[in-house]
Amino acid sequence: MKHSRGKKKKGRIFLGLFLFLAAAAMALYFAKDTLLRQFYPLSYYEIIMEQSEEYDLDPALVYGVIRAESNFDPQAVSSANARGLMQMTPKTFEWIQTMVPDSENLTVQDLFEPEINIQFGCELLSLLLSHYENESTAICAYNAGMGNVTSWLENPEYSSDGVTLKEIPYGETREYLKRVTENREMYQKLYPDIFGNK
Repeated sequence: MKHSRGKKKKGRIFLGLFLFLAAAAMALYFAKDTLLRQFYPLSYYEIIMEQSEEYDLDPALVYGVIRAESNFDPQAVSSANARGLMQMTPKTFEWIQTMVPDSENLTVQDLFEPEINIQFGCELLSLLLSHYENESTAICAYNAGMGNVTSWLENPEYSSDGVTLKEIPYGETREYLKRVTENREMYQKLYPDIFGNK
């Protein structure tokens, strides 16, 4: 009898443990997206949506670029002296200024202002998407520069058609394209009502 009661007690403990773990797993499953949203925030939402519309960009792509470039740190500075949320170098900023009306009074220090940085970053991204016929190629150019990407497209070792890259010679740019793409897909998955699957 004692042996039977001990078995029943152990069985209840195992059942209780199983139910606890099952409930915890379910809670974690449903909380997963909430937790992930902490890592994929909708920071600077109004600015990003406004500039994405202005430059006819997918806002999920803009979020993907910002997360890859600065992880939403408006004061970020890279080893190449690229600045702000979308990591623009002073040289690129000065070039883009020639295309943005009423921007001649801005200085490179203004790249730390989220609104200005996102505007100029979106201008550059839009320009690259217009220049190259392939989105992945344009994203590579955002990281590696137009000069490098254009020379890769002219090299049969890296491109068969002069439009798409079959191979990306820079490891950093390969990783960058992967990160931006994954970031964008995660934003579309976590916020389907905002981004959907474009």
